[in-house]
Amino acid sequence: MSPTYRAAVLGSPIAHSLSPDLHRAAYAALGLSDWTYDRFEVDEAALPGFLEKLGPEWRGLSLTMPLKRAVIPLLDEMSETAASVEAVNTVVFTADGRRTGDNTDIPGMLAALRERGVERVERASVLGAGATASSALAALSRICTGEVTAYVRSAARADEMRGWGERLGVVVRTAPWEDAAEAFGAPLTIATTPAGTTDALAAAVPDRPGTLFDVLYEPWPTALATAWADRRGAVVGGLDLLVHQAVLQVEQMTGRSPAPLAAMRRAGEAALAAR
Repeated sequence: MSPTYRAAVLGSPIAHSLSPDLHRAAYAALGLSDWTYDRFEVDEAALPGFLEKLGPEWRGLSLTMPLKRAVIPLLDEMSETAASVEAVNTVVFTADGRRTGDNTDIPGMLAALRERGVERVERASVLGAGATASSALAALSRICTGEVTAYVRSAARADEMRGWGERLGVVVRTAPWEDAAEAFGAPLTIATTPAGTTDALAAAVPDRPGTLFDVLYEPWPTALATAWADRRGAVVGGLDLLVHQAVLQVEQMTGRSPAPLAAMRRAGEAALAAR
């Protein structure tokens, strides 16, 4: 018997994605036995054809790289949040077949920080300058009352981050990656770099650090997160972000609220432990 409603995560590579574990746990907790959630390896070239083949049973898609920007021309409408960073990680199909795009990474970041008691900061630091860094700036535009310093590896990346700051209404100062240890003087540091990039900075964590938001979830904990916790600083991890953004996706796709945060977090933790 075919499922009544379908959703999935798309991207390339996609085998590592925890989204199926999180969304299926939500469906089980909500009693949605007629919902399924799968993963599909889809790159930018294949995305238009994939979308065209979806039937009326489809309710939503989670998107990871490299599809967050590639999907935009294929949408009927997009939320202000997604438009602000030109990145869509959530597509919801309406009853009349329209494709609506949103970005739950940004409110997911804010929810993860709020869960650790961080609701407002006077300044912040961002390590890195990729797509996640722009989402971090968008989140900071809502809670940071002062300057954000972005530590980057090139002049081109510095220009990009200052441009995002102007667009998002954030005062962004850029500094070279060689000075990245200075980031830890801020009350909030958001690390958005790939695995291993910040390992060498672990020795530079001060005795009384503020809050670290390290967006990685595998491997976890990172060397930086471990050093931070050892010095009794607050640490927010990538799984926190993943769960909170997935909660919002489940609510949008199913129309059920609140989504079961605790059950989804347990599923994510179990899936990581099994790897």
